[in-house]
Amino acid sequence: MKNIVVLTGAGISAESGIKTFRDANGLWEGHDIMEVASPIGWERDKNLVLDFYNKRRAQLHYVSPNEGHKALVLLEKQFKTTIITQNVDDLHERAGSKNVLHLHGELLKVRSSKNENLVYDWKEDLNLGDVCTENHQLRPHIVWFSEEVPMLDKAIEIASRADILIIIGTSMQVYPAASLIHFIKPKTPIYFIDPKPSIQENQFSDLTVIAEKASIGVMKLVTELID
Repeated sequence: MKNIVVLTGAGISAESGIKTFRDANGLWEGHDIMEVASPIGWERDKNLVLDFYNKRRAQLHYVSPNEGHKALVLLEKQFKTTIITQNVDDLHERAGSKNVLHLHGELLKVRSSKNENLVYDWKEDLNLGDVCTENHQLRPHIVWFSEEVPMLDKAIEIASRADILIIIGTSMQVYPAASLIHFIKPKTPIYFIDPKPSIQENQFSDLTVIAEKASIGVMKLVTELID
């Protein structure tokens, strides 16, 4: 059975109504990135950071998986499929995908600010005074700028075993996630699905670009692979 690895970015969730955070001017919802997505920002203003992620978490109650997410579930039924996502939402899981690795953390989880191994499921607002079992303040379970990506080694291992790599809705400019394309075996077929593709077919051997949004392009590719 072929081993298919799928790397997804903000583009696949944007079609469900998930805001992609970063605007054209580089701000996230009107905030400088370092204010809401860095250890420095957390130490400076915990209330601001908590409010930012509480709003992102609340938004998940009003969005649903789209046809792109659902098409990947069909792929999983035919092939050994692993999704490596840069997204912190749970739309892949809600669509029905079973093998999902979140590189940048998860909105519906929180962790101890002192012991990163203490991680908890969390669906409501997170506030100052919410503490872990060791009595330390809880923080969003999100990988912030300047922090290590704890799942990176596992993602590299998964990518290295791919028989096919599918990349969906990502600019390929966010590292280290974008580096995963360099860990696949030589001559591994690569499919890049994005309405405004940032890489071209002449940049990689065995690369096929599908210049469509995820809800259309993923189903088109999945149908082709299954047939």
